Amino acid sequence: MHSAYISVGSNLGRKFENCRKGITALTSCGKCRLIDNSLVYQTEPVDYRDQDWFVNYVVKIETTLDPFSLLDTLKSIEGDAGRTRDAVRFGPRVLDLDIILYDAIVVDTPKLVIPHPRMHKRRFVLRPICDIDPSIIHPVFHRTMQFLLESIDSEDQRITEYK
Repeated sequence: MHSAYISVGSNLGRKFENCRKGITALTSCGKCRLIDNSLVYQTEPVDYRDQDWFVNYVVKIETTLDPFSLLDTLKSIEGDAGRTRDAVRFGPRVLDLDIILYDAIVVDTPKLVIPHPRMHKRRFVLRPICDIDPSIIHPVFHRTMQFLLESIDSEDQRITEYK
């Protein structure tokens, strides 16, 4: 079994329900088991700001899938949820499922990069991971998730607990 952290997000339609259905689909595939999840957050858009706020959280799973098969599974679930490839980079999406970490491996291919290449700059990823385990070590930067979270400017990327 492998351990993976998946970032879950939506800012279109019934945001929380979209995310919940995405994780249900992932754990129903028979090759992934939910181990833990973070709190759920409302998060300010990053990069492309002219859009609604997101609902975001992170789940920890155990899986028998290799990283590329896991990626294919996540993309299929996104498509089933109605996601089309983004017309605007970082724009609105009905469901976004990203592999943040997979065991402690590093993958750098045109199709897949692990750890997620922007995770260390994203409060909406780091805050939820820290809910699960702030002592996880980033396999490239060799810093804890808590350290990376505290390194983000406190005025940037507003985030509040989802109610």
